[in-house]
Formats: sequence, structure tokens, C-alpha cells
Amino acid sequence: RRAPATGPPPAVEGGGDWLAALEEKVAVGPEYRTGQISRDFCLHLVQWQKQGQTMAQQSAHDLVADIVELLRETGSTVVDVVVPHGEEITIVGDIHGQYYDLLHIWEINGDPSEENPYLFNGDFVDRGCFSVEVILALFAWKLLYPQHVHLARGNHETQILNSVHGFKGELIQKYDVGLYDLFCEAFRLLPLCHLINASVFVVHGGLSWNDGVMLDDIRRLDRNCEPGVEGLMADLLWSDPQPGEGRTASKRGLGVMFGPDVTEDFLRLNDLKLVVRSHQLCQQGYSVDHRGRLVTVFSAPNYCDQCGNE
Repeated sequence: RRAPATGPPPAVEGGGDWLAALEEKVAVGPEYRTGQISRDFCLHLVQWQKQGQTMAQQSAHDLVADIVELLRETGSTVVDVVVPHGEEITIVGDIHGQYYDLLHIWEINGDPSEENPYLFNGDFVDRGCFSVEVILALFAWKLLYPQHVHLARGNHETQILNSVHGFKGELIQKYDVGLYDLFCEAFRLLPLCHLINASVFVVHGGLSWNDGVMLDDIRRLDRNCEPGVEGLMADLLWSDPQPGEGRTASKRGLGVMFGPDVTEDFLRLNDLKLVVRSHQLCQQGYSVDHRGRLVTVFSAPNYCDQCGNE
């Protein structure tokens, strides 16, 4: 109905006008309450954000606070993932704030569930325009399915890159500095690696400058910090494979370029079969290298709206 053309708008109970009351009702999106998560909430949040709407400040704060508690209580630097025989897990590479491409993955492959587990391998935020929407959706699904939605830290889940590449500014524009600080706490608690069925090593970046690195060396790392510019943690977040043997300095300035012999030595030493990593644009969305012992997965198509990758 339209308001009368002349005269004051009709009153509603408690004062005010009917249009303001209607707008307030329409503006109510998914409401999150501490310790309460449901599939309906996750689906509502995904669709609400798809329409360009932002979740309420208090709901966003409570959701991220619950993620911090979950990761603090149950998280570890290396997470062991068991995929039963005959079942599958989907590994998703860099998303970089491309929310609608993330939704397209779920449209094709199905929403997360106990029967449809996912491992998101870092770099959820920065560069794209919808980093906030991406990370809130992922955190919501993680709260609902903590054993079936796995989140790894990438080099962009760090304060220094968030300050330069967009996430901090976007978050403060949509919410405030307090919520940004809470996100930083959550990022510091994310695992660095996942181990699938004790045979597949999943890491955002790559392997180390040093020979002889064991899984127990990685497990002993204190992940609850900002990474330095060198050391094992930086290597795991920043390194890339190279076609040639051995190691060379990385063009990124951090991490290392490592060859197929380095990959094979790491796998042999730790009784593993395969390395899966992300961090690097692939024109077809993935790449198989190092004599089939290393797979790169990159999940941000047409990266930065200009790269033309699938």
C-alpha cells in the first residue's frame, strides 16, 4: 500500500509511521546468537550477502568470537583429516574475496555438509571486493560442521598483508576496528597444514628452505603469531614449486622456490604420497607438477578481474 498523498503517515503501535516499521522489518537479516548455529542460518547468511546486504554488527562479532573459541579449544598447527574409503573431500584454493565465485563453487559442488566436506586452503581475503562476505560465510559453515569444514591459514591471513591489500579497509568500512582485531585473532589460530588420511600433505604455500623437515617439526610450531620474514612458518605460507631441481630464492622475497627432488625427499622422509598447495595462479584452476607428486589448486577465476584464468 502507498501512504496517503497528503497528511501525516498512519501511526503504528508504539508511535512512528508504518513505512519506517516496514523498512526496519525488511532490514533484519540473519541473526546469530552466541553458541547457536544452524544450517538455516548459514543458508540465510549466504543468500543475504548475495543480495549485497551486510550482517548486523553484533551478529558478526558474536560469530567471529565463537570461531576464536572453537579454534582455541580444538585447533592445532597440523590437523589430521580422515576421509573414509569411498568418500571424497573437496579442496578449494585461493578465493581472495571473490564471493560470487565461491557461491558458484557451492552451486556446482554442493553446500558443505557432513556428507560433502571441504578444505579451504587459505587466502580467503584481500584483493577482491567481498572479503568480509567470504570469511563470514566460511566461518559460519565451520561453526556448523567443525569436523567437515576445514580452514587453513594463507599468507594473506596476516595483519601486514590485510593492511595493504584491502581486507582491513573493507572490514572497517563495513564494521569497525574492533571486529578487525577479532578477525586477526582468529587468523592467528588457523591451522597451517592438514594431513589427509596420513598420506596427503595440504599447505597453502609450500616446503622449506631446509632439508630434513619432519611433520613433528611443523606440529611444534606456535601458530598463534604473525609470521616473520623467514623460518619454517614463512616457508609454509609463501613458498612455490619450480621445475628445476634444488632450491632458489623466491621472486616474492619470502619463502623459497623448491624443485621436484625437494618434494620427493619431503614425501619419502615423512612417508607421504602427495603435496597439495595453493598460493599460485593456475590458468586452468589447477596444475600437476613435480612428476605427479605435487598439485596446485587456485580457485579465484579471472583473478582481480583481469587475469583470465579459469
